Amino acid sequence: GHSIGPYQIHAGKSVPIVKGGDTTKMEEDEMYAIETFGTTGRGYVVEDMECSHYMKNFQAPHVPLRLPRAKKLLGHINKTFGTLAFCRRWLERQDGGSATIHGLNSAHAKQEKYMGALKNLCDVGIVQAYPPLCDVKGSY
Repeated sequence: GHSIGPYQIHAGKSVPIVKGGDTTKMEEDEMYAIETFGTTGRGYVVEDMECSHYMKNFQAPHVPLRLPRAKKLLGHINKTFGTLAFCRRWLERQDGGSATIHGLNSAHAKQEKYMGALKNLCDVGIVQAYPPLCDVKGSY
């Protein structure tokens, strides 16, 4: 698990799922996400498979972007999601991931041909990919 702050899903403190040497203490008024992974496998998860979930880094560096599509996608991410997590499926919706912000049928909200731009944003450290966590094949 991990601590959570305003618009910051991963706020710095970790809660390990296995016994270790970490002596970080939870403090009053802090919020945490405690994530459990139930499995019929080994109980050891690794990042695997195609990634669909992403999040803009809370302390994203200012990086000059050369690709116009990357600039456009970053503007859309900033306006629509800020530093909250999003998935590719939402980018592909007519409303670009938010009917509240873009309306139900906004002509410019739906993102198309964005995979190269998204990879560029991940490569330069602006966006973090969160691939699925998987146990051994055949487990649940």
